[in-house]
Amino acid sequence: MKKIISFIFAITVLLTSMTTLATQKFTVFAAASLTDAMQEIGQSYQAQHPDHEIVFSFASSSVLARQIEQGAPADIFISADQKWMDYLIDHQITENKQTLLKNSLVLIAPSNQHNKNVIINQQTDWSTLLPKDDKIAIGDPDHVPAGIYAKESLTNLGAYEHLAPHFARASNVRDALMLVERQEAILGIVYSTDAKISQKVQIIGTFPPESFKSIEYPISLLNSEANDFFQFLQTSQAKLIFEKYGFMTL
Repeated sequence: MKKIISFIFAITVLLTSMTTLATQKFTVFAAASLTDAMQEIGQSYQAQHPDHEIVFSFASSSVLARQIEQGAPADIFISADQKWMDYLIDHQITENKQTLLKNSLVLIAPSNQHNKNVIINQQTDWSTLLPKDDKIAIGDPDHVPAGIYAKESLTNLGAYEHLAPHFARASNVRDALMLVERQEAILGIVYSTDAKISQKVQIIGTFPPESFKSIEYPISLLNSEANDFFQFLQTSQAKLIFEKYGFMTL
């Protein structure tokens, strides 16, 4: 009897070990603005590759880049700007990068407000759009890519100093979106892709693309074992999903 029990235990351990070995787990660190698109792409990939598990960590690119620098186990990194990918290159964490996607920058307001379309240029009357005590939600312009793009655009349009006291600074672009959804800010500056996924906000203006650097999402393979999913992100199937969420594919 003891021999039978030992044999069964050994088989159980072997099968468990084989299952563990058969399932490969890869971790993708990606900018918060990619949340919905990447989750759908991950599900699509796993349906075709049941022996692979894709785990995501979404946050501001600056936070993710610093976590990777400090040793966080990321296999793929997708940043919302070139700056934080170059940060990892400068710190010799990675040597490779390529631009995967592009995006645009928009002005939003709660969907239940009757805002007129706003033409954003150097003549925009921000005093009328944003009364004295009201707030405009923005990713922290000191380190969040969406906020950095917004700061560059507003500076070039001559509006940054006027609007800075009104900023409701958020830790990432999704938090900025949430502030407007909750009407804790009457305006917000986010990526067009973030605005499009919410039923609680409306796009009332688009920032002129010549007023800031192109919004580019570079991708880097940090672990060669994750190359299959890395390549999948560049297939026509993945591109259709990215485009569904409003991203511009290359």
